[in-house]
Amino acid sequence: MKLLTRHGSAAVVALLFCFCLTGCHLMPWGRKHVEKGKACWYGDEYKGRLTASGEPFDPMAFTAAHRKLSFDTVVLVKNLKNNRSVKVRINDRGPFVRGRIIDLSKAAARELDMIREGVVPVRIEVVRVGRRK
Repeated sequence: MKLLTRHGSAAVVALLFCFCLTGCHLMPWGRKHVEKGKACWYGDEYKGRLTASGEPFDPMAFTAAHRKLSFDTVVLVKNLKNNRSVKVRINDRGPFVRGRIIDLSKAAARELDMIREGVVPVRIEVVRVGRRK
């Protein structure tokens, strides 16, 4: 029995094309999105300012900025200096400094014990992909 007819194949191709046009990120089956780089944090001076997602920044929320991941994506951030981890939700864009891969809220930075250092090496892993670009 044929699983995909000629029309079924065209529908699959059309669906994939629509995903590409809308900017949705498809995660490869069996693989996770993982990055290593440096993290920094931003805090009280940005409190209440609108993030790129349109919500006000709350330094006490577990949120972060990433250049490409969709808004509402949840990532596990691990501080490679002390092995502490925290889950954060992407709601902003950045960082815009070479070598840095994520900007964390003050609450997330405190959880990772990186407030004093300011910039630390991290590993980030996508836990749940968000729907908003």
